[in-house]
Formats: sequence, C-alpha cells, structure tokens
Amino acid sequence: MNSMFDDAPLLALVQQDDVEAAVRTAEALLAGGISAIEVLLRTDGALDCLREISKEVPKAVVGAGTVLSAAQAEQALDCGASFIVSPGIDEGVIEVARSAGAPVYPGVCTATELQRAHNFGLGTVKFFPATVAGGVPAIKALSSVFRAMRFIPTGGVSIANLADFLSLPAVLACGGSWLTPKELIEKRDFQGISALAEQALAVAAKAVANR
Repeated sequence: MNSMFDDAPLLALVQQDDVEAAVRTAEALLAGGISAIEVLLRTDGALDCLREISKEVPKAVVGAGTVLSAAQAEQALDCGASFIVSPGIDEGVIEVARSAGAPVYPGVCTATELQRAHNFGLGTVKFFPATVAGGVPAIKALSSVFRAMRFIPTGGVSIANLADFLSLPAVLACGGSWLTPKELIEKRDFQGISALAEQALAVAAKAVANR
C-alpha cells in the first residue's frame, strides 16, 4: 500500500490550471527522483491536469488531494488518481477510495481525529496543517499512543524542517508545495524543480538513514 514511497519519502504537491505546465512539472519531479505526486483539486482545471499527468507521465504515482466529498473522490479516480488525500476525515471519501482499492490518506491534527481514523482501520494519515498543529512534538506525542499509525505531515513543511520530520520513525513521508514553487513554473524553469527534488531527496535519505 505504501510502495509509492519506497524510492523517496516525499509527496510533491501540484496546484495547476495549465495542463501543459502540470505535465512538465510532473516530468521534472520524476527526473529529480520524486515519483509520488498529489494534484490538488483547488483549481477549475485540476481534474484535467490529473488526467493528463496520469496519461503522459506513467512512471509517476499520481493521486488527488484536497478531496472534499465522495463525488470528488469518484471524479478523481475516474481521471486516473491512484490514491486519495483529503484535508479531514470524511466517511464517504474513505469508502469510495476503499471500494476502488485505492489508498486514502485523510487529514488529522488531533487525537480525537486520529482515533477515528484508527477505528476506520486506517494505518496512514495526513497530518495537517503540520506546523500549525504542533509539528514534530505533536507527532511524537500522538505516535506514542497510536504506535502503529504512520503520518504524512503536510502544511508548513519545507527544506528547512524536512529532516526534523523525517527523523521520526512514525513519519512515512512528507508532503509539500515547496517542491513546485509557482515562480519557477511561471518561468518554465522545470530544471529548477528537478534540482529542488534532488535536494529534498538528499536531505530525506540522510534523515531516514539516521533514524
């Protein structure tokens, strides 16, 4: 289920309306060593971007993020999403993903939400918004109780604190939009995005090795 993070414990977030830019961003991330890509459903063209990335960049593992309803989850899966990420826990979203055999990572930031996820039978959750919700100390505290749960912190994660998060055994991967900065995409500096991916990969590998 978590094989998408076998090569790199990183989940790159892509928020785009421009299909060509989205595809080229995905290609650049893959060239830099990151294959797990979450297309955020925050733009009118997000589903088109998701569909084209899944078709044009087959070596990438592409999913949908900011999935707010069961209907959105169904649309995303129809467009080629191989996993679903949501900012919170929604039973409909979870059931749609499960019915399709797709991993689903709902967002949590409290013990109550984490216990609910645990009782849904989930083993991995998105920890969001990571830095606002307490960052590394919060994950340490929560993982001491929910010992089998794995976390994907997202929201405020950057190259500056990436190693801190990935030093925790409970952290499966980190998600972030720092890997796909708007300014680089607007300048069509896709080599710059590949360089950011390579930099993050190096930091991640060292942090995981030192656990």
